[in-house]
Amino acid sequence: MVGDFLPKVPLWFAVNADDHPLAFMFIDQGHMEALFVDPAHHGKGLGAALVGHGLSLHPHMTTDVNEQNAQALGFYEKMGFKRTGRSELDGQGRPYPLIHLEHFGA
Repeated sequence: MVGDFLPKVPLWFAVNADDHPLAFMFIDQGHMEALFVDPAHHGKGLGAALVGHGLSLHPHMTTDVNEQNAQALGFYEKMGFKRTGRSELDGQGRPYPLIHLEHFGA
């Protein structure tokens, strides 16, 4: 499913000096659908740089985070996102509660 999906969406990448991808982000109509950073590169500012770029394009960007992912939730809140709601089910209808977040600009 991912292999069919990813080639069709606009992605932003963070790469190393050898042009090897270390992180990527996908935003659809102001909603960040995906942000992935290679675990070996967590805490090095790659995610923050990508989100910062996304916010320069969409100052009121939204995203969702799995309620059980406290580390990701803390990251987004540190980046200035605020909680705007909660859903009991994820986007595929599975029982993984989501926290809805929005950045309200500068």
